[in-house]
Amino acid sequence: MKLLLVGATGLVGSHVLRLALADDRIDGVVAPSRQELPGHPKLQAPVVDFEHLPEDAPWWRADAIICTLGTTMSKAGSKDAFRRVDHDYPLLAARLARQHGTPAYVLNSALGADASSRIFYNRVKGELEHDLETLEFSSLTHVRPGLIGGDRQEVRAGERASASVLAWLGPFLPRRWRLNPAPKIAQVLLDAAIRRLPGVHVITSERMS
Repeated sequence: MKLLLVGATGLVGSHVLRLALADDRIDGVVAPSRQELPGHPKLQAPVVDFEHLPEDAPWWRADAIICTLGTTMSKAGSKDAFRRVDHDYPLLAARLARQHGTPAYVLNSALGADASSRIFYNRVKGELEHDLETLEFSSLTHVRPGLIGGDRQEVRAGERASASVLAWLGPFLPRRWRLNPAPKIAQVLLDAAIRRLPGVHVITSERMS
């Protein structure tokens, strides 16, 4: 199968890319990115500007798309900028893929995603889930991890401290609140893309602890 991966340079996305390139079930991966990616025989990595994505690129057509795009409020700098990265870009990629005939979409969402939430982060994630459902993919999966464990390129002091606490408390916590390792999330995303089960599905954090 052909996989389209949006967000391949992030923590979870980089694990998805590694797993997909090593998986014999995946014939090729297209990973549009803002920066060049290391070469691989199975990888096509066009450099793109997410503000001006190429609408007619043939690589939008795939068997499934996985989206792991995301940022933080501190890195984005404003609510508008955060929403653009965590809502607008993933939705635009979904629309373009759907227009080109891609039937399945797998989103790396978040625990607490809820379009009616008073928490801005959760509300944006929930609004994206809702808007994706209007595109009528034959298979749509929302993967909702909690705090993600792993080594990021950029330092997120708050997340690092929280991860340390959750790692220590893990055995005593309900599975829903335990740390979710990035490689485990990536495998769940990839498995959902390969299976492409009909309908809308939600995979919750306790399945990734």
